[in-house]
Amino acid sequence: MNRPIALSDAIEACRLCAPRFAATATAHEPRPVPWFRASARLLIAGQAPGARVQAIGEPFRDASGDRLRLWTGLSEAEFYDRERVAIVPMAFCFPGYDAKGSDLPPPPICARTWHAQVMHTLCRRELTLVVGGAAQRWHLGTRSVTETVADWRAHLAQSRAFPLPHPSWRTTGWLKRHPWFETELLPALRAEVRAVMEMT
Repeated sequence: MNRPIALSDAIEACRLCAPRFAATATAHEPRPVPWFRASARLLIAGQAPGARVQAIGEPFRDASGDRLRLWTGLSEAEFYDRERVAIVPMAFCFPGYDAKGSDLPPPPICARTWHAQVMHTLCRRELTLVVGGAAQRWHLGTRSVTETVADWRAHLAQSRAFPLPHPSWRTTGWLKRHPWFETELLPALRAEVRAVMEMT
């Protein structure tokens, strides 16, 4: 068994957050969703799976994923090709909802336990899409999503990273306030993603 598959199996078996999740409003069991292979050239670094992903066991299998695939220009088959695309959130499990029904943040213990090992495994990556504030803080050391995404050219040049807002419905207003995202960033994003996907 090679190391990436062993690591993926270890993550899938992780139950570190069982007490934490049991105390949430959803009171759910851990269900880590690792999605990577060492051969992947494109890394999608996200936040955490949602409730639908928790139920299905595939990352971004929801409306957010539909929007993210539209942004990248990837087909569904390409997006879920683990040999070429790694999807690594800051937490591999759905964190749950609080008493008011709001999403809880990714538990930091997940990234502390697994992230460095996964990044070491993904030694062939050529481009990273850094989706949302939690991922941007870890991967880019930034705070403001708007400022980080607006500075996408610098991040692409310095670290081969494309910062993106989270593709949920909550981002619709943000997209309307920042039309440059669609007119300037997305064409560049799609070109870079396509070039990486066509690498042999």
